[in-house]
Amino acid sequence: MAEKASGGVQSVERVFELLELITDAGGDVTLSELSSSTDLPLPTIHRLLRTLVSLGYIRQLPNRRYALGPRLIRLGEGANKQLGALAQPQLKVLVDRLGETANMAVLDSDMVIYVSQVPSLHSMRMFTEVGRRAHTHATGVGKAILAQLDDDTVRGIVARAGMPTPTPKSIGDVEELLADLKLIRERGYSIDEEEQELGVRCFAMAVPNAPTPSAISVSGPVSRVDGNFADKAVPILREAAEAISRELNRT
Repeated sequence: MAEKASGGVQSVERVFELLELITDAGGDVTLSELSSSTDLPLPTIHRLLRTLVSLGYIRQLPNRRYALGPRLIRLGEGANKQLGALAQPQLKVLVDRLGETANMAVLDSDMVIYVSQVPSLHSMRMFTEVGRRAHTHATGVGKAILAQLDDDTVRGIVARAGMPTPTPKSIGDVEELLADLKLIRERGYSIDEEEQELGVRCFAMAVPNAPTPSAISVSGPVSRVDGNFADKAVPILREAAEAISRELNRT
């Protein structure tokens, strides 16, 4: 019995290793690319892929590449809802203390997806629909997440997703983005300077030690979210990010 249990755990580990390798590669890979990225024997990789394809968690494309399958979407949506619910109390603290809209987002493939929001009580406020996907380079949460990654990984993400410029203030060049990420790493938080929407400024911070790259933010009109606001907001953001991290990593 013990031997069977051990073998079962090993099989699960191998399945998730393959799923994460495909995700890290941008969502689709060839069999040879997978083989070169893991120590697993080729017959084992092929057997596991065949099983995942039959279950709908992996798709085999016409060009013989393997891609993440549609059944993972439901699992991801469920996990995002749970993550968003977990963050809600801390987002409410942010709104209560700062008066502006608070959000949480996670990295989903090469985009960020908003998983939770507590809106400001102001009539003029920032609003982002939960479940909305956005480019990483043009959002405060996205840049906070990118700053946790190495430059080569960032280059891969923006190369696959593109760098559209929603406003004239958006960053549209990868070298300019990397320079901004360097500043973010030094100061510990990111700023969306009207890069997603004119008239809206956002301060964001990554959630440390999150199981999936995550960030929280506070956003509002530039008339209210200014330099003085930043002085107050940054330490409160840090407290909230650390509290969410503790909750996520609670055993």
